[in-house]
Amino acid sequence: MDMMKTLTQLAAAFGPSGCEEEAAALIEKLAAPYVDEISRDVMGNLICHRKGSGPRVMFSAHMDSIGLVATHIDEKGYVHVGPLGGVSAARALYTPLRFRNGAKGLLCAAADADLAKLKAADLVVDIGAADGEEAKKLVQVGDAMVYDTPTRTAGNRVISPYLDDRIACLVLLMAMERLEKTDNDLYFVFSAQEEVGTRGAKTAAWAIDPDYGVAVDVCGTDDVPGANHQVTALCGKGAAINVMDHSVICHPEMVARLEALAREQGIAAQRSVSRRGGTDAGPIHQTRAGVYTGGISIPCRYIHTPVEMADWGDVEACARLTAAFAGCKLER
Repeated sequence: MDMMKTLTQLAAAFGPSGCEEEAAALIEKLAAPYVDEISRDVMGNLICHRKGSGPRVMFSAHMDSIGLVATHIDEKGYVHVGPLGGVSAARALYTPLRFRNGAKGLLCAAADADLAKLKAADLVVDIGAADGEEAKKLVQVGDAMVYDTPTRTAGNRVISPYLDDRIACLVLLMAMERLEKTDNDLYFVFSAQEEVGTRGAKTAAWAIDPDYGVAVDVCGTDDVPGANHQVTALCGKGAAINVMDHSVICHPEMVARLEALAREQGIAAQRSVSRRGGTDAGPIHQTRAGVYTGGISIPCRYIHTPVEMADWGDVEACARLTAAFAGCKLER
């Protein structure tokens, strides 16, 4: 699988929380050769099933992204917005945007706005309309929009919008492609609405009732300027095996199993502890009577900005570790 080509496709697919249809259609096409059946549920989750007689294992990478939603169109033609997920107004300011219908815009704020106190609700989108009447022909209240920035490389690293979490979707696809024969009953879930409360994974886990769960996501890194040790992972040091974050304390047996697989197969890996944020592991581990749950994360700089950054070596390590767990012998 061509990582750059596939990631570019994934990052460009429109799919903010609650509007994941385009992203789901692309992933379904990419995943189809590697699984036995694919379905979508009411929440919009894409569930790719590779049948087996052994324990049920659920991998989850969310396919939704953060974004903005139109809340008001004023008489001058500016589109007022609210956040879909954790949008930082200061980090997103003056970013080009696109709507599902192809309309374009630029995220702006009032000239006298206090940038230190700026909130997403203070932002407006300039779509180039002369007035409100013209703007309403292009955009309606309730329309969602996403960052319109490119995917590109810098050395052995990739810079792109929505590495959170399209790069984890890439990892699942790579693992599916590489997976050899296994008795495990595998469910690769590309979940919906993670950015607004891990909602899709909650319903998917209830339906699948897995014996084991692995959330595949990104995690922050402790190697950016001014890092304050709220997270521990480092970019370029391998797959991040989650120990805990704000949503989950990963089961010690899952942490140990993932670390053992990494050692046995020579996969670069590191531990990840985060004092903030969460993943689909949160709802998965609390499903029904509880699920053995762990996490594999791609270290990512500048999360929730239009220019997130990750290391290709870490992506490869995460794909290998995901495939290793999918194929290992597990007990019910």
